[in-house]
Amino acid sequence: MQQQPLVDRETERAALDSMVAAVRDGESRVLVVQGAPGVGKSALMGYAEQTATGIRVLRAGGIESEMELAFAALHQLCLPLLDRMAVVPGPRREALETVFRLRTGTPPDPFLVGLAVLDLLSDASEGQPLLCLIDDAQWLDQASAQVLGFVARRLLAESIGMLFGAREPSPELRGLPTLEVTGLREADAHTLLNSLTHARLDQRIRDQIVAETNGNPLALIELPRGLTPTQMAGGLGLLNADMVPGRIEESFVGRMQDLPEPARLLLLVAAAEPAGDTDVVLRAAGQLGIDLAAAAGTDGLMTIGERVTFRHPLVRSGVYRAAGAAQRRTVHRALAEVTDPRVASDQRAWHLAAAASGPDETVAVELERSAGRAQARGGVAAAAAFLQRAVALTRDPARRVDRMLAAAEASLDAGAVEDVRRLLGALPGGLDAHQSGRAAVLEGQLAFASGAGVAAIPLLVNAATRFADTHPQLARETLLNAWGMASVISDRESFVAVARAVHSVPASGERGALDLVLDGVALLVTAGWADAAGTLREAAKLIGDLPASAVVRWGWQSTVVFGAIWDLEALQAVCTQQVRLVREAGALQVLPNNLTGLAYALTWAGEFEQAAAAIAEGELVAAATGNPLPPFNSLHLLSLQGRERETTELITAALETAAATGFGAALTTAHWAGSVLYNGLGRYAEAMSSALAAEQTWEPVGTAWVLPELIEAACRTGEVQVARDALDRLIEATQPFDADFPAGLEARNRALLAHDDDAEALYQEAIERLGRTRMRPDHARAHLLYGEWLRRRGQRVEARRQLRTAYDLFVAIGMEAFADRARRELLATGETVRKRTAEITSDKVLTAQERQIALLVRDGLSNPEVGQRLFISPRTVEWHLRKIFTKLSIDSRRQLRDVLSHADDNIVTT
Repeated sequence: MQQQPLVDRETERAALDSMVAAVRDGESRVLVVQGAPGVGKSALMGYAEQTATGIRVLRAGGIESEMELAFAALHQLCLPLLDRMAVVPGPRREALETVFRLRTGTPPDPFLVGLAVLDLLSDASEGQPLLCLIDDAQWLDQASAQVLGFVARRLLAESIGMLFGAREPSPELRGLPTLEVTGLREADAHTLLNSLTHARLDQRIRDQIVAETNGNPLALIELPRGLTPTQMAGGLGLLNADMVPGRIEESFVGRMQDLPEPARLLLLVAAAEPAGDTDVVLRAAGQLGIDLAAAAGTDGLMTIGERVTFRHPLVRSGVYRAAGAAQRRTVHRALAEVTDPRVASDQRAWHLAAAASGPDETVAVELERSAGRAQARGGVAAAAAFLQRAVALTRDPARRVDRMLAAAEASLDAGAVEDVRRLLGALPGGLDAHQSGRAAVLEGQLAFASGAGVAAIPLLVNAATRFADTHPQLARETLLNAWGMASVISDRESFVAVARAVHSVPASGERGALDLVLDGVALLVTAGWADAAGTLREAAKLIGDLPASAVVRWGWQSTVVFGAIWDLEALQAVCTQQVRLVREAGALQVLPNNLTGLAYALTWAGEFEQAAAAIAEGELVAAATGNPLPPFNSLHLLSLQGRERETTELITAALETAAATGFGAALTTAHWAGSVLYNGLGRYAEAMSSALAAEQTWEPVGTAWVLPELIEAACRTGEVQVARDALDRLIEATQPFDADFPAGLEARNRALLAHDDDAEALYQEAIERLGRTRMRPDHARAHLLYGEWLRRRGQRVEARRQLRTAYDLFVAIGMEAFADRARRELLATGETVRKRTAEITSDKVLTAQERQIALLVRDGLSNPEVGQRLFISPRTVEWHLRKIFTKLSIDSRRQLRDVLSHADDNIVTT
């Protein structure tokens, strides 16, 4: 088929020339060519391909009728590279092999698939630059779009270009660099029209055609076809500019209607076969008795070669829509009969569904099987589509309800909220207990996702009650989910409702770790710390033995027990293990939650550098997976560091989030951070106000951790009764756990309110007990409070010793505000103290990502291992390392370890 030459497009061609040149020079480039149908996107992509000399080109394209087939477009793109699969690291390779049906396994995380594709493309680009052309991206299946968008955002230093063509980019591609393609300039549009029309046209008619097509090249090319010279001379009639795609499609349909019947039927067969498989199309044509010789002439609308291709996607859609329903069913039936179920079972099931004229249980079962296969490959959107079609083909009422619920569950996983609402709204009455429970779970999840968190809890509790008799384990899992939601809401009544339901739905058989977690937190709410202590301790002993599958699903929720028993050292150990297991499982979507727990434990231990790395990694993963984390960990870290501007900015953002969503966890965390910050700065009235505000919402474990800040601030402002009440609550929470950290924390806070005769022994007990833990910030604060107490009593020598110890600890940890508070106290004792600050020079400033890479390399990770952690290619790691070495004036990895070990205080992030 002869391609119409490009007219004009100097700007667009220059952009593509620049992109191709950069890829050829070893750089990465991504571009989305966006514009209306027929405006010339495919022609521009063809131009890029023609100019890509010395570059290997990989092609894929979205097909409207193939959108339900998971990873269809990705398979097109990667098929030529499958011989390189051995270079992809184990878990990623297994994920890619699973989605391409080269192996069976558990459903892979789509972002693990994305990392595998990044590895595959990066390796292929080592020998020759790559240009990936993905046309009709608006019709990519969701799974492919998600992976390709992920990869596009990770490219940096590879010789890879990704060029997308789309009418309107899907959500997965939004935010990528975009080239907007509009109609031709008026003069160029006239030039093109003149080259196509041989009849003499009135200038007014020419102007009207150009204006009303908005210079759309395909409209200018296709609309005159089939018109007589008289019709052309008389004008095309008024065209509505926003109807141009429809008119183009109509022009294609008009051309088709002039073809002989065999040719029209062959076009329909090809339009209904989404993969462009020549063999399948020809065999289906034979099944329908089409005379291929008679059908050979299709007026250039279709070409049969290695693949069946149409002149334009609008040809396919126009042909399919112009056919009658009965004719489409006949064609799909023929395609199903010739599609091999061993290699294309999903396509065959989809054809059978399209061929059905009414309920058909056999086909519905096939669609269910296809949905199962799609879910096994991680194609949740495809699974939802198959199940929704199965619902339409189901006659039996009970089975139809089960399929509606399954379709709604899959649709929720795919983020198709409106489909979930529609399916739930169509459910009939008279559901059994299990069905109504499933429906209630879906309604609760919808409510929570919509911001109506308080309304979600009763729905989940109701669902658990319905499951209790027939599916007790499902009931308990539902309540564990409800607890997680309640923790975000931080609403006392919600916690009470969940806790009471837990008591009414006891575990069946021997209680495992998760049963003990659920029972422990429920007892904490309804009976208090003392009654819950034994169950919580028992749960904590078993959590480290959870299998990987349970860690992926429930691990981050299970760690609540360590905060409840005040054992943050065990929390750090378990979270480290869980992060490793989740990484190995490739469950990237839940990894940020596990990293959050690890960062929390590291922050309390005063390991600020490691905590910042865990926070940064969690934020990176969360951003990559499209589920940004709230800044709770950063708030905690910044407040302890005493960085007032950054902390107050995040507090403001968190309070705005709480106001917008009604989720109390944001409010509690923000005010708690404020209390820590202001205690460090010595602004005790503000600290007390923040601590009291943090208690406005309620979380049975987290609220207790605010109490030390409230006690200290209230004592310093003379609000003794407020401090005593808070101390009573703290003692109730800590006394059941006879360990150094809770006992030391209790002693430190008792000392603040004790008579002078008792205070000294309590301070010394606090220092001794906290000194045996890894909780360095609290140990340092015990020295500070003791030193302040001694100074007020006039014991300057001993006060100096305690305050100097506190100051040195705070400086070593990085608690700037508390260090300055200790320094002021030392000055008040008459000691001269030089304020220690880190020297910062411009050549030692690393970006946040450079810092992450530097720390990981310092810890001995290879470039591929760093790339796996940070979702970039080894080549990009090497590119960053070169910049890091330049900034730090070093030239080896060994020197990097030396620099970061001995002079890390001189390095800041920007």
